[in-house]
Amino acid sequence: MLKKNDLIPLEIESVTSSEGSGVGRHEGMVVFVPGTAPGDRLAVRVVKVLSSYCYGIIQEVLSPGPGRIEPACPVCRRCGGCALQHLSYEEEVRIKGRWIADALSRIGGMEIPLEAMHPSPQSTGYRNKAQYPIGQGPDGAFCGFYAPRSHTIVPCGGDCLLQPPFFGEIARAVCGYIDQSGQRPYDEKAHRGLFRHLYLRWGEATGQVMVCLVVNGQSIPQPRLLISRVLAACPQVTSILLNVNTGRTNVILGKETKALFGEPVIRDVLAGVEVEISPLSFYQVNHQGAELLYRQAAELAALSPGETLLDLYCGAGTIGLSMAKEAKELIGVEAVESAVRDAERNAARSGIRNARFLCADAGKAAARLEAEGLRPAVVVLDPPRKGCDEATLSAVARMAPERIVMVSCNPATLARDLRRLAGEGYRVRSVRGVDMFPRTVHVETLALIQREAP
Repeated sequence: MLKKNDLIPLEIESVTSSEGSGVGRHEGMVVFVPGTAPGDRLAVRVVKVLSSYCYGIIQEVLSPGPGRIEPACPVCRRCGGCALQHLSYEEEVRIKGRWIADALSRIGGMEIPLEAMHPSPQSTGYRNKAQYPIGQGPDGAFCGFYAPRSHTIVPCGGDCLLQPPFFGEIARAVCGYIDQSGQRPYDEKAHRGLFRHLYLRWGEATGQVMVCLVVNGQSIPQPRLLISRVLAACPQVTSILLNVNTGRTNVILGKETKALFGEPVIRDVLAGVEVEISPLSFYQVNHQGAELLYRQAAELAALSPGETLLDLYCGAGTIGLSMAKEAKELIGVEAVESAVRDAERNAARSGIRNARFLCADAGKAAARLEAEGLRPAVVVLDPPRKGCDEATLSAVARMAPERIVMVSCNPATLARDLRRLAGEGYRVRSVRGVDMFPRTVHVETLALIQREAP
């Protein structure tokens, strides 16, 4: 029986989709080891033992697996955001395809070959959004990320390989301003200090950048100094905002936002749709990856001009609006009122007149539309990580669309929902993966489900 602090030999067989830990077996016991690659032969120190599995850490790499590389980021092991930095990108894409196939088989009960696993057009510098907690160090203010399962800030200076280099320049400019301001970063335990978070957004197609400083107060000293330092660091900045968050909360943004410079929004173009982005707007963090994802979804939907498209969980409407010109009508459904307003503005700005949006729970809206006699040819389902509820799937099935395109950020809940739809007379015709989040444990999956003839 294994005990804590035992040193054991271990070969890594696979990688978990939950945290990116390697999995091996020793004397019948499953051992999870972070930062490992399939094929690694290791000496592992056991750090925690449970009834049927245990956790270990690498003591020594005896022989590296074929996909192991040296991480390019010096803080990735402490930060925890890039759980797969130690893998080549080719190996990462292969593993993510395996996660999708395993979920379909194990949870969905379907042996469906993955049609394609599309890598992201960029594996670094792709994120158009950053949320840095601000800390105080011996040399002044710094930006970083929370370490896993904690609120300890790991300093990174704003330089994250997943984000564009100018985000780091902005972060350093803001920290320089904080040091000059005479005020200190926020201490969440004491609920004292002014500067809480630095929140950045970037419109890749337009080049516009938003800088939002989240503060524990109503104002900041010397706002013109902040503006001048930020613009000197990054002339692309078109919006500098102050967000007020005085609560004892883990929520990053407060409800009140004030414009210090420029407009309160930035603009971008995604898959032909003009979008307006505020601090609270939902927007895909990988612009080029999202365009790839939307092209794949449109290909699976295969809309014709006489067909109606129903887009459930539509958010700001971008995925449905990107297909609207191919359809007779687009109906979008979203439960968040501000997102519905964003969707309506995005449609108007893009000149799309055959779209309407409903603010409602997806399941209730689907049931209501079904009762009204709506018979869409295509339904797009893009639910949150928890997947679709049974009421939504049942209502969609009663509408009897010819095709359902599911877009999921969680292969496990996707497989569960596909199994439910199979019981409603649908068959999975195609499954494709798109890596929207390189170097992390997240992956997007698209599935085409077609109604079988009665």
